[in-house]
Amino acid sequence: MRFEELGLAPELVRAVSELGYDVPTPIQQQAIPVALVQRDILARAPTGTGKTAGFILPTLHRLRGGEGLRSLVLCPTRELAIQVAEAARAYAKYLDLWVGVLYGGVPLEKELRDVRAGFDIIVATPGRLIDHLERGNVDLSRLEVLVLDEADRMLDMGFRPQIDQILRRAPKQRQTLFFSATMPNTVKSLAYEILRDPVSVEAAPHATDAGVLNQYVYPVEQSKKAELLVKLLQRPEVDSALVFTRTKFGADRVASHLQRAGFGVEILHSDRNMQQRGNALDAFREGKVQVLVATDVAQRGIDVVGISHVINYDAPKDPEGYVHRVGRTARAGETGEAITLMSGGEIGDVVAAEHLLGYVIPRVILPGYGEAVAEIAASAPDKKATRAMRGRRMGGRAGADLSPEALAALLKMG
Repeated sequence: MRFEELGLAPELVRAVSELGYDVPTPIQQQAIPVALVQRDILARAPTGTGKTAGFILPTLHRLRGGEGLRSLVLCPTRELAIQVAEAARAYAKYLDLWVGVLYGGVPLEKELRDVRAGFDIIVATPGRLIDHLERGNVDLSRLEVLVLDEADRMLDMGFRPQIDQILRRAPKQRQTLFFSATMPNTVKSLAYEILRDPVSVEAAPHATDAGVLNQYVYPVEQSKKAELLVKLLQRPEVDSALVFTRTKFGADRVASHLQRAGFGVEILHSDRNMQQRGNALDAFREGKVQVLVATDVAQRGIDVVGISHVINYDAPKDPEGYVHRVGRTARAGETGEAITLMSGGEIGDVVAAEHLLGYVIPRVILPGYGEAVAEIAASAPDKKATRAMRGRRMGGRAGADLSPEALAALLKMG
């Protein structure tokens, strides 16, 4: 199937073709025809599957020929909002439609000038949109299409009260497109409240588009994590590395340590202003620095092609977070490596991720770093943790090479 077969306006097909896309991804093939007949959609689609076009293209098709604010896209982070808005503008190249983006970190007055100029679509973070709603700067009374992108992440970040407030200001008679990478009970509850007789769609990447993901867990004492991280990053196969920490303070501390060790490093977390965050992503994307250290708050906004390694300096607290993190590598047919540094206090977090995945991630035990942690995990009552600690030690082949089909299944579970 090609884009011209989906029923989209010729202007949209032309714009998509000029961007180099001829064949829609599975989520686009499923979601676009349903959205074009103005049905509500409940979609489970991981990042990297083309979901943005899945909801933006049919929305632009519907808005042709009208004027005024008729569509709203809610995103959990500034970075994601910017990416979605940039994609929407590219797709709308040959249409007389205006796309705006609202997010924190920039003066309200500057955004107000843009809002008054008039938009057909606004992409916004919930908090900043409410700032404008409370000031009477934005009117949602003519809204026809509402999109919640990365809804699971918005709920994780505590946006539920703001989402409820926004929904109260939107017309009840509207089309709602609900996209989420995972479907926990909180997400399902919100979906059932706001959707009307939705069509469910779910898709993972084409097996031919997925890469090969090698996953490893390195047991290590907490005090030796920084030293081990440097040793891992010094390997010649590490072209670019995305390092995740749990806290902003942790990200700053890890980045400083890596800089002292001679690495080019940028930092991405919520205390960095918009210009700093944009510059950090650009430097990492363009290869000017080898390492980007980020917190989970920023993980969904990182859409960089060619990341060779994802390193969990701190194991993620929730299992779904593991899937979202490692999904930054092994994309578009490439090979990637995901490493988790597991201290004694993080054994349960790693095992929880393995329970979600349905398999054990091989351990690599380096002499002088992880023997004590390995012994603790091996003595744990959880059978999966016990089996995991029987992984091969350094010197043998430690690791799991996931096929494209297995990677697609991994992302689908997330």
